[in-house]
Amino acid sequence: MQATKQSAPPSIAQSWKQTKIILEMIKFEHTVFMLPFALMAAVVAAKGQWHLLWLKGMWILAAMVSARSAAMAFNRVVDRHIDKANPRTSTRAIPAGVLPAEQVIVFTLVSTVLFVFSAAMLNRLALDLAPLALLLIFGYSYTKRVTAWSHFFLGLALASAPVGASVAILGAISPFSLWLGAAVVCWLFGFDIIYSLQDLDFDRANGLHSMPVLLGSRRALFASRSSHVLMVPLLVLAGVSAHLHVLYYVGVAVTAVLIAYEQSLVKYNDLSKLNLAFFTLNGYISVALFLFTLGSVLV
Repeated sequence: MQATKQSAPPSIAQSWKQTKIILEMIKFEHTVFMLPFALMAAVVAAKGQWHLLWLKGMWILAAMVSARSAAMAFNRVVDRHIDKANPRTSTRAIPAGVLPAEQVIVFTLVSTVLFVFSAAMLNRLALDLAPLALLLIFGYSYTKRVTAWSHFFLGLALASAPVGASVAILGAISPFSLWLGAAVVCWLFGFDIIYSLQDLDFDRANGLHSMPVLLGSRRALFASRSSHVLMVPLLVLAGVSAHLHVLYYVGVAVTAVLIAYEQSLVKYNDLSKLNLAFFTLNGYISVALFLFTLGSVLV
């Protein structure tokens, strides 16, 4: 009687390939959108006490990366049927059959546990606020089914990054992190509207909600630009609340120029430069603002 062959465990090469697919699925490189704002709040909260950053910096980094990874993976699981029906997203890992949903669920759970553990390693308030942060980042995935304000909820989810970094350093929520969080909400609201323009017809046909569906392309783009205009004075108020050096306000001015350029690339009837506006420039904006903030604190 022939013995039943057991399946061989996955090789290192196979495991690495699966990991690369997951990282691509959650757009891991786009962590650059969120992380600089968390680092800004941490640097300002530390007020030059660099030992605080050394002691807590790695746990802040772990919390931010794991929270975003959990949120993106959860979104891919929740939206897998919508993604499969949408020609633009049908090639994503789950709807394309490259990754089973169960494996992504496990990744989500592991990332969530790492986030909660990182929060616990920071302080008690960070741990107490962790469930609220998870509610925001997971809840966003359902909002476009019920409200056109889904862009606003995405902004709230990412605004938890600077607020959380302030809590990590101070054990309290600083005024700077609140003003910066409000600016992040406006920033996300504006550029997520731009991103959602490309799905207008699909969303409208499938009963999904967004500002372009509610307002139409032209007025939605106006709402996006208005939100980005509001972001600038909120950044100024953040700097005033923390008594930052003039170098910070130079960074705000650079941010305003980049935002204006981003908006100039997108027309309601021409989305050919959307990738440049959404991916490239937003990465420049967050990194540049962090560097000017760091320079302000150093000066």
